[in-house]
Amino acid sequence: MRPAAKSRATKPRRRAAGAPALKPYHHGDLRRVLIDAALELVVEGGADAVSVREAARRAGVSPGAPFRHFPSRDALMNAVAEEAQRRFRAEIATALADVRDGDPLGRFRGFGVAYVRWAMRNPTHFEIISSRRLFDHDQAAGVSRDNFELIDMIGQTLAEAFAQGQLRPADLKQVQIAGRALVYGFARMKIDGHFPRWGIAEAEADRTAEAIIDLFIEGIAKRP
Repeated sequence: MRPAAKSRATKPRRRAAGAPALKPYHHGDLRRVLIDAALELVVEGGADAVSVREAARRAGVSPGAPFRHFPSRDALMNAVAEEAQRRFRAEIATALADVRDGDPLGRFRGFGVAYVRWAMRNPTHFEIISSRRLFDHDQAAGVSRDNFELIDMIGQTLAEAFAQGQLRPADLKQVQIAGRALVYGFARMKIDGHFPRWGIAEAEADRTAEAIIDLFIEGIAKRP
């Protein structure tokens, strides 16, 4: 009889140089890890840099692992938009917590400053939640609802000031549109790179945002 072949231990496969080591993860955490990885990709390369495969690589898991959570890039982008929107709302909620009750113009100021600051500091995240071309609004109902609520928050705050007789203009709708255009427009100016031509230095952006919001409020408020 021929002697039995000696069993040989299987050698582990060597990881290619530069490839990230696969990280152990808990099933309930993988979705969160993938969203965070996608948010990093957005910051580094914009929305076009996001793919399920690249998010998996960043997360240190196999290419097939994410697909039970995100079967497509669109599904991942919807989750990214929802997380960006959650962070945006949290920033505004923190700012409004410091505004005293019964001060709608103070609330508008707090809202406006928080809105613009967050957008300027998170331009790619703001780009995602403010553009309808980067994710499917119909599949991300929470983002669409939150966007509507934020717009409505500006309108209701100015409507309250109007009802209390604090505003000079007689046309409330025009004031509401102007208030929305002010904060959104200033944020877009920063994101689209228009500040240099207006002589706004990077270090002055926050102070300039506060100044124009104060100027707007001064223009619509009744004199005491």
